[in-house]
Amino acid sequence: MDPLTTTAPVQNDCETESGSVGSWWPSWRPTSMSLLKTTESKILACIHSDLWARFVTLPNQNRIWTLTVTNKLVRKPAQQVSKTPLVMVHGFGGGVGLWIRNLDTLSQSRPVYAFDLLGFGRSSRPPFPSDATKAEEQFVDSIEQWRQSLGLEKMVLLGHSLGGYLATSYAIQYPSRVSHLILVDPWGFPERPKVQAEQDQGAEVTKKPGAPRWVKAIASVVSLFNPLAVIRAAGPWGPGLVSKFRGDFKRKFEDLFDDDTMTQYIYHCNAQTPSGEVGFRAMAESLGWAKRPMLHRVHMLPPTLPVTMLYGARSWVDSSSGDQVVHIRNHENTRVLLVNDASHHVYADQPEQFNRVVENICKSVN
Repeated sequence: MDPLTTTAPVQNDCETESGSVGSWWPSWRPTSMSLLKTTESKILACIHSDLWARFVTLPNQNRIWTLTVTNKLVRKPAQQVSKTPLVMVHGFGGGVGLWIRNLDTLSQSRPVYAFDLLGFGRSSRPPFPSDATKAEEQFVDSIEQWRQSLGLEKMVLLGHSLGGYLATSYAIQYPSRVSHLILVDPWGFPERPKVQAEQDQGAEVTKKPGAPRWVKAIASVVSLFNPLAVIRAAGPWGPGLVSKFRGDFKRKFEDLFDDDTMTQYIYHCNAQTPSGEVGFRAMAESLGWAKRPMLHRVHMLPPTLPVTMLYGARSWVDSSSGDQVVHIRNHENTRVLLVNDASHHVYADQPEQFNRVVENICKSVN
């Protein structure tokens, strides 16, 4: 397939400017879906494998922006098609472009699918309910409808951060569709600790890297507004705000882009009409904690379903949740790996090690 090709039955790769931002002051924010598309296209141009990028339309007419990456050098395509595909689910505020360091390598032996979660990136941005359970169900239902639309029977399911939380919820509801669950610095697993417990364990807590500035900045307003409202409220200063607080993204990809491509991508992903973040806010007790902690439900995963949890050694996400998952599952088919010199975005900080771990897991499936 040619890069960025589109064919029926999926919808065309086009969007109108009108309604893409939904702002009460349309000229206030220097963004649009077209600018997001342009920035993303620059990122995806780095992919050397065959890339098929298109919208997958769900039965309710919501659209999920989807990438399928395959190895153009495989002599017999059927050999790759017969392999269980890898499906990658991004985290809060992200999109498919953040996997740019991983897609080529991971698609060498099997198809790789990456999609923008409902309400994020270039996917549809429908209303989300304010109830935590219903919001989670809407996310998970959209993933299952997406799978059905593509006709995927089974998959290696990988989720990062919020994507890890939703991937776990999906695997609990549809375990027969998941061959292996890979959770990368997953959000929403532990229960929010009591203040006294935090004080009692203060010495231990200080060993873990503190939350980065952008987390603290968002956390200060998340109880009153949607988490990324500050980016939209900043108007024309929004891109500069993202560059200041998320300059780490520019550094993570500086060998690919010597400009602000990645921070611009983050900005355009999150300056649009809030939708997925509304769903996230419904599920979150605060920025770092879920109202329905996944540790309370992880026992519902079938014991036979392999689970690998991958944490960055320098991440603000506490890897002890992984150890608790191992204990809850009685050590069956569960392992926790720590990646040195990696923060929350393990896949970008240490892509070679990340890709090697994921590839070995995929080989163990078939």
